[in-house]
Amino acid sequence: MAATNTKSATPKTETAVHIPQLTANILILAAWTWLYWPLADYLQTIFTREDFRTNQILLIAVAALIISQVRNSHIRPRFDAPPRLAALPLALTLGGSLAYLACERFLDVNTLSATLFGLASYGLLGLWLQPARWRAGLPAALLLIGTLPFGEHMQTFIGYPMRIATAALVRDGLAASGVGSIGIDTILVFENGISQVDIPCSGVKSLWTGAMFLIAATWIERRPITWRWWGTAVLFAIALFLANLTRVAILVTVGAFLGWKLIAAMLHVPLGVLGFIAACAFALWLLRQQKAINTPTAPSSPSRLASRQRFFTPVLLASIILMAAIYTPRPVSGLDQPAPTWAFPDTLTVTPLPFKPDEYDWLTRDGADSASRYRFTWEGVSGSMILITSHTWRAHHRPERCFEVYGLTLEDSRTHLVSDPLAENGDPLIPVRFVTLGQGDWHETLSATYWFQSAAHTTDDYGTRIWADLSQREEWVLVSILFDDVYQADNPQLNSLYLALHEVVAASIGNQ
Repeated sequence: MAATNTKSATPKTETAVHIPQLTANILILAAWTWLYWPLADYLQTIFTREDFRTNQILLIAVAALIISQVRNSHIRPRFDAPPRLAALPLALTLGGSLAYLACERFLDVNTLSATLFGLASYGLLGLWLQPARWRAGLPAALLLIGTLPFGEHMQTFIGYPMRIATAALVRDGLAASGVGSIGIDTILVFENGISQVDIPCSGVKSLWTGAMFLIAATWIERRPITWRWWGTAVLFAIALFLANLTRVAILVTVGAFLGWKLIAAMLHVPLGVLGFIAACAFALWLLRQQKAINTPTAPSSPSRLASRQRFFTPVLLASIILMAAIYTPRPVSGLDQPAPTWAFPDTLTVTPLPFKPDEYDWLTRDGADSASRYRFTWEGVSGSMILITSHTWRAHHRPERCFEVYGLTLEDSRTHLVSDPLAENGDPLIPVRFVTLGQGDWHETLSATYWFQSAAHTTDDYGTRIWADLSQREEWVLVSILFDDVYQADNPQLNSLYLALHEVVAASIGNQ
């Protein structure tokens, strides 16, 4: 009977130990959710809004891959086990969270904060995983983080210097081969946009997609992330750049030099796809030259920090709660200046349009100096326009996103050069972005235009606007116009409106 009583008492003792630990783990998860709760709205937007459909498809594919790999690896996590005091996962957990707090306080860059959340969360998960399994699963964590809209941000921040370099290399290469002399501006703005070395065609999007491919292949092929792996990544990036460079050179030669624009339009997509596939095949071959890793199934040896293990759970919980309590967002400081008195010409009839509360909050949060919105009529053309004045790129944006938020679909977006008919030889004066929009099942129902303007520069490129802040912080104005109808880009009434507004903004900036 004594033996029987001992056996029956054992499960009760284990249950009594596991329930408190399970409760503590739930509290850790709750505190972790509290710490990163400010990101909830951003993540919900990324993974629910239609304009992030590519990211959502990638997330589903990555989630399916992770579930498949976890099932094949027979990983069975125990949610009632105590966290393990491990140096590297703990450093990533705390370091990533502290960096997140700093980012939220001083930068307020949502994608960076979400990236730090992903890295810190994987560090937290490592406190319950064997060290070898945790290191082997790093590519899976990077894949999940990679589903964030990095392609969009890469296009914005590095797309400008990359397409300038591409255009310069194409120009020099064509000149050296005797094909002809084609200027950088001609390459950058190649008439109908077929060969325009612009954001979608700068090779930056292929870098993001290629990075996702390389990380997924690394995990599936069970290759370690070592210095040799980083060498493979660099060679892969170079291959992608060269593939894009070759594509642009062919398109410019065929379309701009030979004048076969229809053939250039037909070659545009196939050349990009073939180049990307060839670069991926090259990267996979390099990856397979590396030695695969073996993940041991035996339990890891006790940590040298195990003597302090019993204090770890409460200390970890207290640390997360403390970080959540000291969380402070970046202070709101926008719209602290009165809007300029725009000296519109008499032929431009304007009526002020007040901002909605959420629009006002957005402009204030992003630090715009001032903002004005009007209904207008000009020589039979009507619509609405917004002028946002700011000394920081944060308060400016791509208006295409705003159009999509209001339920419009983007049909086309291209650079249009507005020429002053009074200037000698009709030299280009203003590069503007001409946008064609759809609504519901109707395509090409509205037109829009925008540009960014400072005292010395005018550009339709958001990346150029951002890079301008690195050299000199000055006042810029975003001019965004949404017409009530659909027009051709070279409509004379529209071009005269652009010239008039460009002069109004120039006069306002000059009087500051």
